[in-house]
Amino acid sequence: MRVVTVPALEDNYSYIILDEKSSEAAVIDPVEPQKLMHILQHLGAKLTSVLCTHHHWDHAGGNVELIAKKPGLAVYGADARIPEINYVVKDREEFKIGSITIQALWTHCHTKGSISYYARDGNDRAVFTGDTLFLSGCGRFFEGTAADMYNSLLHILATLPVETKVYCGHEYTRANLEFALHVEPDNAHVVQKLRWCIDNNVTITVPGTIGEELLCNPFLRVK
Repeated sequence: MRVVTVPALEDNYSYIILDEKSSEAAVIDPVEPQKLMHILQHLGAKLTSVLCTHHHWDHAGGNVELIAKKPGLAVYGADARIPEINYVVKDREEFKIGSITIQALWTHCHTKGSISYYARDGNDRAVFTGDTLFLSGCGRFFEGTAADMYNSLLHILATLPVETKVYCGHEYTRANLEFALHVEPDNAHVVQKLRWCIDNNVTITVPGTIGEELLCNPFLRVK
């Protein structure tokens, strides 16, 4: 499994998941489809699927243009408001991208239809969390409650294997770490990661891991 991180708009992330055995690929939250199509062409990949984490325009706003260029794609999601959706996934439902197994996890709160995609390929693990889990932070509660977010973070995402790579929907890590340091000023893991961001002027911090989030993310460390 190869994951290509594609920065979009001002601070968004789209992703390409490529099964290198079959050259089959999926795109996640393709808000700038032309950029993704160029990368897919360079990779020699066959795009078959679109995975949408939620309906907001800065994630699903490129769906119409992408489907116009590539009719027949499977468009996965859990919300009828997602443009061009043609496959509504159930919680824990699994499907394939080549030899990669994708599991849809209902992680509602940011929106009522927010989901995360958990990808497994051999020993490789990755989760694409949209605007539910950010590195060292979490998304806004636009359509859900604190209880919804607690369940999504603590009972679903935090239970994934610690080595699972985390690919989130926005680059907010430095600001999130500054908040985390305010919450836990003696957390050496937060201090170290924030120093890494600042000293190296890091602009792309993904992927993290579930293990790192359990050490640094205050929203996964609540009791």
